Amino acid sequence: MEIQKITPNEAYILSKIAVKTFIASHGSSASESDIKAYIVEKYTVEQFENELTDPTNLYYFIRFNNQIAGFSKLVLNVPFSDQGEKHFAKLERLYLLEEFYDKKIGQALFQFNCDLAKQHFQKGIWLFVWIGNQRAIRFYDKSGFKIIGSHNFKISENHYNPNHQMLLQF
Repeated sequence: MEIQKITPNEAYILSKIAVKTFIASHGSSASESDIKAYIVEKYTVEQFENELTDPTNLYYFIRFNNQIAGFSKLVLNVPFSDQGEKHFAKLERLYLLEEFYDKKIGQALFQFNCDLAKQHFQKGIWLFVWIGNQRAIRFYDKSGFKIIGSHNFKISENHYNPNHQMLLQF
């Protein structure tokens, strides 16, 4: 396995993988038209180029046998509540392509992000996870996360997905 920072020059590759993994994990959470609208707005090459130039967004690919198996996005210093504690990282994305499930790759990428957060003096990591994604919820639960709240994640103007807000304190 190899984990490497994603550069703006790789925005096209990231966009393709992001679309595929989003559909695999969230495609059944809303209508096909709502999912497509979300992808058209949030998963474009231009959107990723912009995000990859922001130094607070830490994007990484994980490779397995020289193939990209997935990616992550960690954002530093994002308060997880209205209390304003800023020294927490938000794990916005941790996605694997389906053919790489059950190879401990997700665990390796997750641990990498924990170590990265600690290197940047974060006190923990928080995230949102769709309540219908039981595989992800089990993964985060086994990794020590606790449910601390809920959030309605906007997919389209007409559709919101219920999410758990989860927190892991170091």
